[in-house]
Amino acid sequence: PVFDVRSYGARGDGKTLDTDAINRAITAASAAGGGTVYFPAGTYASFSIHLKSHIGLYLEHGATLLAADSSRGDYDAPEPNVWGEEHHYQDFGHSHWHNSLIWGENVEDVSIEGPGRIYGKGLSRGIRLDMNTPGGGGNKSIALKLAHNVVIRDVSILHGGHFAILLTGVDNVTIDNVKIDTNRDGIDVDGCRNVRISNTAVNSPWDDAIVFKTSYGLGYVRPTENVTLTNSFVSGGYEEGTLLDGTFKPYGPEARVSHTGRVKFGTESNGDFRNITISNVVFDRSQGLALESVDGSHLEDVSISNLTMRHIVNAPIFIRLGRRMRGPDSLQVGAIRRVSISNVVVYDSNAHQAVLITGIPGHPIEDLRLSDIQLNVAGGAPKTQAAVTVPEQETEYPEPGRFGALPAYGFFIRHVKGLRLNDVEVSYLEPDARPAFVLEDVHDADFHHVTAEPVAGSPTYVLRNVGDFRTENSRPVGDVQVKQATEKSF
Repeated sequence: PVFDVRSYGARGDGKTLDTDAINRAITAASAAGGGTVYFPAGTYASFSIHLKSHIGLYLEHGATLLAADSSRGDYDAPEPNVWGEEHHYQDFGHSHWHNSLIWGENVEDVSIEGPGRIYGKGLSRGIRLDMNTPGGGGNKSIALKLAHNVVIRDVSILHGGHFAILLTGVDNVTIDNVKIDTNRDGIDVDGCRNVRISNTAVNSPWDDAIVFKTSYGLGYVRPTENVTLTNSFVSGGYEEGTLLDGTFKPYGPEARVSHTGRVKFGTESNGDFRNITISNVVFDRSQGLALESVDGSHLEDVSISNLTMRHIVNAPIFIRLGRRMRGPDSLQVGAIRRVSISNVVVYDSNAHQAVLITGIPGHPIEDLRLSDIQLNVAGGAPKTQAAVTVPEQETEYPEPGRFGALPAYGFFIRHVKGLRLNDVEVSYLEPDARPAFVLEDVHDADFHHVTAEPVAGSPTYVLRNVGDFRTENSRPVGDVQVKQATEKSF
Protein backbone atom coordinates (compact mmCIF):
# COMPACT_ATOMS: atom_id res chain seq x y z
CA PRO A 1 0.00 0.00 0.00
CA VAL A 2 1.00 3.59 -0.70
CA PHE A 3 0.17 6.33 1.80
CA ASP A 4 0.18 9.76 0.14
CA VAL A 5 1.05 12.44 2.68
CA ARG A 6 -1.45 14.82 1.04
CA SER A 7 -4.21 12.40 1.94
CA TYR A 8 -3.30 12.95 5.58
CA GLY A 9 -3.35 16.74 5.42
CA ALA A 10 0.04 17.75 4.02
CA ARG A 11 -0.09 20.86 1.86
CA GLY A 12 3.35 20.77 0.26
CA ASP A 13 3.34 24.54 -0.28
CA GLY A 14 6.64 25.23 1.52
CA LYS A 15 4.86 27.42 4.09
CA THR A 16 2.45 25.19 5.99
CA LEU A 17 4.04 22.97 8.62
CA ASP A 18 3.36 19.41 7.42
CA THR A 19 4.99 17.60 10.36
CA ASP A 20 1.79 16.20 11.83
CA ALA A 21 0.43 15.12 8.47
CA ILE A 22 3.63 13.26 7.58
CA ASN A 23 3.74 11.50 10.92
CA ARG A 24 0.04 10.56 10.58
CA ALA A 25 0.80 8.93 7.25
CA ILE A 26 3.69 6.99 8.80
CA THR A 27 1.49 5.87 11.70
CA ALA A 28 -1.23 4.70 9.31
CA ALA A 29 1.30 2.76 7.24
CA SER A 30 2.71 1.15 10.38
CA ALA A 31 -0.78 0.17 11.59
CA ALA A 32 -1.38 -1.49 8.22
CA GLY A 33 1.74 -3.61 8.66
CA GLY A 34 3.99 -1.40 6.55
CA GLY A 35 4.04 0.44 3.26
CA THR A 36 5.36 3.40 1.33
CA VAL A 37 4.78 6.95 2.55
CA TYR A 38 4.66 8.93 -0.66
CA PHE A 39 5.64 12.58 -1.20
CA PRO A 40 4.38 13.89 -4.56
CA ALA A 41 5.90 17.03 -6.08
CA GLY A 42 5.87 19.96 -3.65
CA THR A 43 7.81 21.39 -0.72
CA TYR A 44 6.97 19.89 2.66
CA ALA A 45 8.15 21.97 5.61
CA SER A 46 8.56 19.83 8.69
CA PHE A 47 10.10 19.30 12.09
CA SER A 48 11.02 15.82 13.38
CA ILE A 49 9.66 12.87 11.38
CA HIS A 50 9.43 9.56 13.24
CA LEU A 51 10.44 6.64 11.04
CA LYS A 52 8.86 3.29 11.98
CA SER A 53 9.63 -0.31 11.03
CA HIS A 54 8.58 -1.65 7.62
CA ILE A 55 8.15 1.88 6.26
CA GLY A 56 9.66 3.45 3.17
CA LEU A 57 9.67 7.18 2.53
CA TYR A 58 9.56 7.98 -1.19
CA LEU A 59 10.29 11.48 -2.50
CA GLU A 60 8.99 11.90 -6.02
CA HIS A 61 10.51 14.07 -8.75
CA GLY A 62 9.99 17.67 -7.66
CA ALA A 63 9.41 16.76 -4.00
CA THR A 64 11.46 18.55 -1.35
CA LEU A 65 11.37 17.71 2.34
CA LEU A 66 12.31 21.00 3.99
CA ALA A 67 13.73 21.23 7.51
CA ALA A 68 11.68 24.04 9.04
CA ASP A 69 13.25 26.98 10.82
CA SER A 70 13.29 26.36 14.58
CA SER A 71 11.77 29.82 15.15
CA ARG A 72 8.46 28.29 13.98
CA GLY A 73 8.46 25.40 16.45
CA ASP A 74 10.51 22.58 17.91
CA TYR A 75 12.40 19.59 16.69
CA ASP A 76 12.35 16.67 19.09
CA ALA A 77 14.60 17.27 22.07
CA PRO A 78 17.90 15.40 22.18
CA GLU A 79 17.39 12.32 24.33
CA PRO A 80 19.50 11.98 27.52
CA ASN A 81 22.86 10.27 27.06
CA VAL A 82 25.19 10.16 30.05
CA TRP A 83 28.12 9.08 27.84
CA GLY A 84 28.02 12.35 25.98
CA GLU A 85 26.65 14.84 28.46
CA GLU A 86 28.57 13.84 31.60
CA HIS A 87 31.55 11.85 30.38
CA HIS A 88 32.04 13.69 27.07
CA TYR A 89 33.31 10.54 25.38
CA GLN A 90 32.17 11.94 22.03
CA ASP A 91 30.79 15.17 20.64
CA PHE A 92 27.19 16.25 21.24
CA GLY A 93 26.17 15.37 17.70
CA HIS A 94 27.31 11.76 18.12
CA SER A 95 25.42 11.43 21.42
CA HIS A 96 21.87 12.23 20.24
CA TRP A 97 19.59 11.20 17.38
CA HIS A 98 16.08 12.48 18.09
CA ASN A 99 16.91 16.13 17.37
CA SER A 100 16.82 15.43 13.63
CA LEU A 101 14.60 15.98 10.62
CA ILE A 102 14.16 12.20 10.13
CA TRP A 103 15.02 9.78 12.91
CA GLY A 104 14.40 6.17 13.79
CA GLU A 105 15.49 4.03 16.74
CA ASN A 106 15.19 0.23 17.01
CA VAL A 107 13.57 0.06 13.58
CA GLU A 108 13.92 -2.55 10.85
CA ASP A 109 13.23 -2.84 7.14
CA VAL A 110 13.13 0.88 6.38
CA SER A 111 14.06 2.97 3.36
CA ILE A 112 14.40 6.58 2.23
CA GLU A 113 14.32 6.69 -1.55
CA GLY A 114 13.33 8.61 -4.64
CA PRO A 115 14.70 11.34 -6.92
CA GLY A 116 13.46 14.14 -4.65
CA ARG A 117 15.46 16.28 -2.24
CA ILE A 118 15.98 16.74 1.49
CA TYR A 119 16.84 20.37 2.25
CA GLY A 120 18.12 20.92 5.79
CA LYS A 121 17.63 24.67 5.67
CA GLY A 122 16.50 25.01 9.29
CA LEU A 123 19.14 22.67 10.78
CA SER A 124 22.04 23.75 12.94
CA ARG A 125 25.67 23.01 12.07
CA GLY A 126 26.18 21.97 15.69
CA ILE A 127 29.42 23.84 16.31
CA ARG A 128 28.59 24.69 19.94
CA LEU A 129 26.49 22.92 22.54
CA ASP A 130 24.30 25.98 23.03
CA MET A 131 23.11 25.58 19.44
CA ASN A 132 21.71 22.15 20.30
CA THR A 133 20.02 22.58 23.65
CA PRO A 134 16.61 21.01 24.31
CA GLY A 135 13.72 23.11 23.16
CA GLY A 136 14.07 23.58 19.46
CA GLY A 137 17.24 22.92 17.51
CA GLY A 138 17.68 20.07 15.07
CA ASN A 139 21.11 19.28 13.65
CA LYS A 140 20.82 16.15 11.46
CA SER A 141 18.94 15.37 8.27
CA ILE A 142 18.74 11.60 8.81
CA ALA A 143 19.69 9.83 12.07
CA LEU A 144 19.20 6.10 12.69
CA LYS A 145 20.14 4.27 15.86
CA LEU A 146 20.17 0.50 16.53
CA ALA A 147 18.42 -0.36 13.30
CA HIS A 148 18.84 -3.02 10.65
CA ASN A 149 17.94 -3.60 7.02
CA VAL A 150 18.17 0.02 5.86
CA VAL A 151 18.20 1.40 2.31
CA ILE A 152 18.91 5.04 1.39
CA ARG A 153 18.84 5.43 -2.37
CA ASP A 154 18.64 8.09 -5.12
CA VAL A 155 17.84 11.06 -2.86
CA SER A 156 19.84 14.26 -2.73
CA ILE A 157 20.58 16.22 0.44
CA LEU A 158 21.34 19.94 0.51
CA HIS A 159 22.66 21.78 3.58
CA GLY A 160 22.35 18.73 5.82
CA GLY A 161 23.36 20.20 9.20
CA HIS A 162 25.96 18.61 11.47
CA PHE A 163 25.30 15.27 9.76
CA ALA A 164 23.46 14.71 6.52
CA ILE A 165 23.30 10.98 7.41
CA LEU A 166 24.25 9.57 10.83
CA LEU A 167 24.02 5.81 11.33
CA THR A 168 24.90 4.43 14.77
CA GLY A 169 24.66 0.73 15.57
CA VAL A 170 22.95 0.02 12.25
CA ASP A 171 23.42 -3.28 10.41
CA ASN A 172 22.71 -4.33 6.83
CA VAL A 173 22.84 -0.91 5.18
CA THR A 174 22.73 0.07 1.52
CA ILE A 175 23.45 3.67 0.51
CA ASP A 176 23.37 4.00 -3.27
CA ASN A 177 23.27 6.86 -5.80
CA VAL A 178 22.95 9.51 -3.09
CA LYS A 179 24.17 13.06 -3.72
CA ILE A 180 25.03 15.29 -0.77
CA ASP A 181 26.00 18.97 -0.88
CA THR A 182 26.35 20.06 2.70
CA ASN A 183 27.74 22.38 5.36
CA ARG A 184 29.33 19.74 7.62
CA ASP A 185 29.62 15.91 7.57
CA GLY A 186 28.11 13.97 4.71
CA ILE A 187 27.80 10.33 5.81
CA ASP A 188 28.88 9.04 9.25
CA VAL A 189 28.88 5.27 9.81
CA ASP A 190 29.40 4.62 13.54
CA GLY A 191 29.57 1.11 14.98
CA CYS A 192 27.79 -0.45 11.99
CA ARG A 193 28.09 -3.83 10.28
CA ASN A 194 27.48 -5.02 6.73
CA VAL A 195 27.42 -1.61 5.06
CA ARG A 196 27.47 -0.95 1.31
CA ILE A 197 28.04 2.60 0.05
CA SER A 198 28.19 3.01 -3.73
CA ASN A 199 27.76 5.53 -6.54
CA THR A 200 27.62 8.39 -4.07
CA ALA A 201 28.85 12.00 -4.41
CA VAL A 202 29.52 14.23 -1.40
CA ASN A 203 30.68 17.85 -1.36
CA SER A 204 31.42 18.90 2.23
CA PRO A 205 33.81 21.87 2.34
CA TRP A 206 33.74 22.30 6.14
CA ASP A 207 33.94 18.71 7.35
CA ASP A 208 34.32 15.07 6.33
CA ALA A 209 32.52 13.63 3.33
CA ILE A 210 32.32 9.93 4.23
CA VAL A 211 33.61 8.86 7.61
CA PHE A 212 33.67 5.58 9.53
CA LYS A 213 33.64 5.80 13.32
CA THR A 214 33.33 3.67 16.45
CA SER A 215 32.29 6.01 19.25
CA TYR A 216 31.03 5.27 22.77
CA GLY A 217 27.71 6.93 21.96
CA LEU A 218 25.70 3.77 22.68
CA GLY A 219 27.32 3.33 26.08
CA TYR A 220 29.42 0.42 24.83
CA VAL A 221 31.84 -0.20 22.01
CA ARG A 222 30.65 -1.70 18.76
CA PRO A 223 32.87 -2.42 15.75
CA THR A 224 32.46 -1.02 12.28
CA GLU A 225 33.06 -4.07 10.11
CA ASN A 226 32.25 -5.75 6.81
CA VAL A 227 32.04 -2.46 4.93
CA THR A 228 32.38 -1.62 1.23
CA LEU A 229 32.69 1.89 -0.21
CA THR A 230 32.97 2.05 -4.00
CA ASN A 231 32.43 4.13 -7.15
CA SER A 232 32.10 7.45 -5.35
CA PHE A 233 33.22 11.10 -5.42
CA VAL A 234 34.23 13.33 -2.51
CA SER A 235 35.16 16.99 -2.49
CA GLY A 236 35.59 19.94 -0.17
CA GLY A 237 36.25 22.59 -2.76
CA TYR A 238 32.96 23.59 -4.35
CA GLU A 239 30.47 26.17 -3.15
CA GLU A 240 27.59 24.52 -1.35
CA GLY A 241 24.81 23.70 -3.78
CA THR A 242 26.95 23.70 -6.91
CA LEU A 243 27.43 19.94 -6.90
CA LEU A 244 23.67 19.47 -7.02
CA ASP A 245 23.05 22.12 -9.66
CA GLY A 246 25.93 20.85 -11.77
CA THR A 247 27.92 24.09 -11.93
CA PHE A 248 30.76 22.88 -9.63
CA LYS A 249 31.85 26.41 -8.73
CA PRO A 250 35.16 26.29 -6.82
CA TYR A 251 35.79 28.53 -3.83
CA GLY A 252 38.17 31.37 -4.52
CA PRO A 253 41.38 31.92 -2.53
CA GLU A 254 39.65 34.56 -0.38
CA ALA A 255 37.10 32.07 0.98
CA ARG A 256 37.55 30.90 4.57
CA VAL A 257 36.89 27.22 4.05
CA SER A 258 38.79 24.14 5.21
CA HIS A 259 38.25 22.13 2.00
CA THR A 260 37.85 19.00 4.14
CA GLY A 261 35.62 16.70 2.08
CA ARG A 262 37.61 13.53 2.68
CA VAL A 263 37.17 9.83 3.41
CA LYS A 264 38.22 9.09 7.00
CA PHE A 265 38.36 6.37 9.65
CA GLY A 266 37.97 8.01 13.08
CA THR A 267 38.41 10.34 14.86
CA GLU A 268 35.98 8.62 17.27
CA SER A 269 37.66 5.21 17.54
CA ASN A 270 36.71 3.31 20.70
CA GLY A 271 35.59 0.15 18.88
CA ASP A 272 37.42 -1.77 16.17
CA PHE A 273 37.48 -1.27 12.40
CA ARG A 274 37.91 -4.47 10.44
CA ASN A 275 37.24 -6.19 7.15
CA ILE A 276 36.73 -3.03 5.09
CA THR A 277 37.30 -2.33 1.40
CA ILE A 278 37.37 1.03 -0.38
CA SER A 279 37.72 1.22 -4.16
CA ASN A 280 37.19 3.55 -7.10
CA VAL A 281 36.92 6.86 -5.24
CA VAL A 282 37.71 10.30 -6.67
CA PHE A 283 38.99 13.06 -4.34
CA ASP A 284 38.89 16.62 -5.67
CA ARG A 285 39.92 19.87 -3.92
CA SER A 286 39.81 18.20 -0.53
CA GLN A 287 41.87 16.66 2.21
CA GLY A 288 43.14 13.16 1.55
CA LEU A 289 42.49 9.69 2.87
CA ALA A 290 42.75 9.43 6.68
CA LEU A 291 43.01 6.29 8.83
CA GLU A 292 43.02 7.08 12.55
CA SER A 293 43.01 4.96 15.69
CA VAL A 294 43.42 7.21 18.73
CA ASP A 295 40.86 5.96 21.28
CA GLY A 296 41.86 2.31 21.60
CA SER A 297 40.50 0.76 18.41
CA HIS A 298 42.13 -1.98 16.36
CA LEU A 299 42.06 -0.95 12.71
CA GLU A 300 42.93 -4.06 10.72
CA ASP A 301 42.30 -5.99 7.53
CA VAL A 302 41.60 -2.98 5.33
CA SER A 303 42.08 -2.90 1.56
CA ILE A 304 41.98 0.41 -0.33
CA SER A 305 42.50 0.65 -4.10
CA ASN A 306 41.90 2.74 -7.19
CA LEU A 307 41.91 6.29 -5.84
CA THR A 308 42.52 9.48 -7.78
CA MET A 309 43.21 12.75 -6.00
CA ARG A 310 43.65 16.29 -7.35
CA HIS A 311 44.44 19.53 -5.50
CA ILE A 312 44.82 17.97 -2.04
CA VAL A 313 45.17 20.53 0.74
CA ASN A 314 47.23 18.47 3.22
CA ALA A 315 48.58 14.91 3.51
CA PRO A 316 47.11 12.85 0.65
CA ILE A 317 47.40 9.76 2.85
CA PHE A 318 47.35 10.13 6.64
CA ILE A 319 47.67 7.05 8.87
CA ARG A 320 47.73 7.77 12.58
CA LEU A 321 47.95 5.52 15.63
CA GLY A 322 47.77 7.68 18.75
CA ARG A 323 46.56 7.75 22.33
CA ARG A 324 44.04 10.53 22.70
CA MET A 325 42.01 7.91 24.65
CA ARG A 326 38.70 9.74 24.90
CA GLY A 327 36.61 7.10 26.64
CA PRO A 328 36.59 4.96 29.80
CA ASP A 329 39.77 4.85 31.87
CA SER A 330 40.24 1.16 31.02
CA LEU A 331 41.10 1.94 27.38
CA GLN A 332 44.46 0.79 26.07
CA VAL A 333 46.33 2.00 23.00
CA GLY A 334 44.92 0.28 19.93
CA ALA A 335 46.62 -0.95 16.77
CA ILE A 336 46.76 -0.42 13.02
CA ARG A 337 47.84 -3.47 11.07
CA ARG A 338 47.33 -5.34 7.83
CA VAL A 339 46.39 -2.33 5.73
CA SER A 340 46.90 -2.34 1.96
CA ILE A 341 46.68 0.80 -0.20
CA SER A 342 47.22 0.39 -3.94
CA ASN A 343 46.65 2.03 -7.33
CA VAL A 344 46.60 5.64 -6.17
CA VAL A 345 47.21 8.69 -8.38
CA VAL A 346 47.75 12.06 -6.66
CA TYR A 347 48.26 15.36 -8.50
CA ASP A 348 49.09 18.75 -6.94
CA SER A 349 49.21 17.83 -3.27
CA ASN A 350 49.95 20.43 -0.58
CA ALA A 351 53.41 21.97 -0.78
CA HIS A 352 54.25 21.68 2.93
CA GLN A 353 53.03 18.20 3.72
CA ALA A 354 53.48 14.71 2.33
CA VAL A 355 52.14 11.24 2.92
CA LEU A 356 52.17 11.17 6.73
CA ILE A 357 52.28 7.81 8.51
CA THR A 358 53.01 7.76 12.22
CA GLY A 359 52.44 5.60 15.25
CA ILE A 360 53.73 6.54 18.69
CA PRO A 361 56.80 5.34 20.62
CA GLY A 362 56.32 1.73 21.65
CA HIS A 363 53.23 1.31 19.48
CA PRO A 364 54.19 0.99 15.81
CA ILE A 365 51.85 0.66 12.87
CA GLU A 366 52.31 -2.89 11.57
CA ASP A 367 52.24 -4.72 8.24
CA LEU A 368 51.53 -1.80 5.92
CA ARG A 369 51.52 -2.28 2.14
CA LEU A 370 51.68 0.66 -0.29
CA SER A 371 51.86 -0.15 -4.00
CA ASP A 372 51.32 1.35 -7.45
CA ILE A 373 51.24 4.95 -6.21
CA GLN A 374 51.98 8.05 -8.29
CA LEU A 375 52.40 11.02 -5.98
CA ASN A 376 52.85 14.46 -7.50
CA VAL A 377 53.22 17.32 -5.01
CA ALA A 378 53.22 21.09 -5.49
CA GLY A 379 56.79 21.33 -4.17
CA GLY A 380 58.71 24.54 -3.72
CA ALA A 381 59.75 24.05 -0.08
CA PRO A 382 63.16 25.47 0.96
CA LYS A 383 66.00 23.34 2.27
CA THR A 384 65.49 24.71 5.79
CA GLN A 385 62.21 22.80 5.93
CA ALA A 386 64.14 19.53 5.68
CA ALA A 387 65.49 20.21 9.17
CA VAL A 388 62.16 20.59 10.98
CA THR A 389 61.36 18.26 13.87
CA VAL A 390 57.90 16.74 13.61
CA PRO A 391 56.10 16.72 16.99
CA GLU A 392 54.77 13.43 18.31
CA GLN A 393 51.33 14.85 19.25
CA GLU A 394 50.60 11.55 21.05
CA THR A 395 47.50 12.69 22.92
CA GLU A 396 46.27 15.40 20.57
CA TYR A 397 43.42 15.47 18.10
CA PRO A 398 44.68 13.61 15.01
CA GLU A 399 44.80 16.09 12.16
CA PRO A 400 47.66 16.22 9.63
CA GLY A 401 47.81 20.00 9.72
CA ARG A 402 48.63 19.92 13.42
CA PHE A 403 51.96 18.24 12.66
CA GLY A 404 53.02 21.31 10.69
CA ALA A 405 55.35 21.37 7.72
CA LEU A 406 57.08 18.03 7.10
CA PRO A 407 60.78 17.43 6.33
CA ALA A 408 60.03 15.18 3.31
CA TYR A 409 58.24 16.05 0.09
CA GLY A 410 57.04 12.48 -0.56
CA PHE A 411 56.68 10.30 2.53
CA PHE A 412 57.28 10.94 6.24
CA ILE A 413 57.06 7.57 8.03
CA ARG A 414 57.57 7.10 11.78
CA HIS A 415 57.04 4.26 14.28
CA VAL A 416 56.26 1.53 11.75
CA LYS A 417 57.14 -2.17 11.75
CA GLY A 418 56.75 -4.20 8.56
CA LEU A 419 56.55 -1.76 5.63
CA ARG A 420 56.43 -2.55 1.91
CA LEU A 421 56.53 0.04 -0.88
CA ASN A 422 56.24 -1.34 -4.40
CA ASP A 423 56.04 0.59 -7.67
CA VAL A 424 55.87 4.01 -6.04
CA GLU A 425 56.82 7.22 -7.84
CA VAL A 426 57.11 10.67 -6.25
CA SER A 427 57.63 13.94 -8.11
CA TYR A 428 57.05 17.68 -7.73
CA LEU A 429 55.63 20.52 -9.82
CA GLU A 430 58.19 23.00 -8.47
CA PRO A 431 61.72 22.05 -7.35
CA ASP A 432 61.66 21.01 -3.71
CA ALA A 433 64.76 20.96 -1.51
CA ARG A 434 63.52 18.31 0.92
CA PRO A 435 64.39 14.61 0.63
CA ALA A 436 61.72 12.39 -0.86
CA PHE A 437 61.60 9.95 2.06
CA VAL A 438 62.23 10.43 5.78
CA LEU A 439 61.94 7.35 8.01
CA GLU A 440 62.17 7.46 11.80
CA ASP A 441 61.93 4.42 14.09
CA VAL A 442 61.02 2.12 11.20
CA HIS A 443 61.94 -1.57 11.15
CA ASP A 444 61.68 -4.19 8.41
CA ALA A 445 61.11 -1.93 5.42
CA ASP A 446 61.32 -3.00 1.76
CA PHE A 447 61.30 -0.44 -1.07
CA HIS A 448 61.01 -2.12 -4.47
CA HIS A 449 60.93 -0.22 -7.76
CA VAL A 450 60.55 3.14 -6.02
CA THR A 451 61.33 6.25 -8.07
CA ALA A 452 61.86 9.73 -6.67
CA GLU A 453 62.57 12.96 -8.50
CA PRO A 454 66.05 13.91 -7.29
CA VAL A 455 66.78 17.03 -5.28
CA ALA A 456 70.04 18.83 -6.06
CA GLY A 457 72.21 18.94 -2.96
CA SER A 458 69.80 16.88 -0.85
CA PRO A 459 69.57 13.15 -0.19
CA THR A 460 66.67 11.05 -1.40
CA TYR A 461 66.43 9.05 1.84
CA VAL A 462 66.97 10.07 5.45
CA LEU A 463 66.93 7.22 7.99
CA ARG A 464 66.86 7.74 11.74
CA ASN A 465 66.80 4.76 14.08
CA VAL A 466 65.94 2.45 11.20
CA GLY A 467 66.63 -1.28 11.08
CA ASP A 468 66.48 -3.92 8.36
CA PHE A 469 65.90 -1.50 5.48
CA ARG A 470 66.24 -2.46 1.80
CA THR A 471 65.84 -0.79 -1.58
CA GLU A 472 66.13 -2.55 -4.93
CA ASN A 473 65.50 -1.66 -8.55
CA SER A 474 64.90 1.93 -7.49
CA ARG A 475 66.01 5.37 -8.71
CA PRO A 476 67.91 7.60 -8.19
CA VAL A 477 69.24 5.37 -5.39
CA GLY A 478 70.28 1.89 -6.39
CA ASP A 479 70.21 -1.26 -4.30
CA VAL A 480 70.93 -0.51 -0.65
CA GLN A 481 70.70 -2.63 2.48
CA VAL A 482 70.90 -1.11 5.95
CA LYS A 483 70.99 -3.45 8.92
CA GLN A 484 70.82 -0.71 11.51
CA ALA A 485 71.20 3.05 11.25
CA THR A 486 70.98 5.70 13.92
CA GLU A 487 71.35 8.44 11.31
CA LYS A 488 71.98 7.80 7.63
CA SER A 489 71.32 9.69 4.40
CA PHE A 490 71.82 8.67 0.79
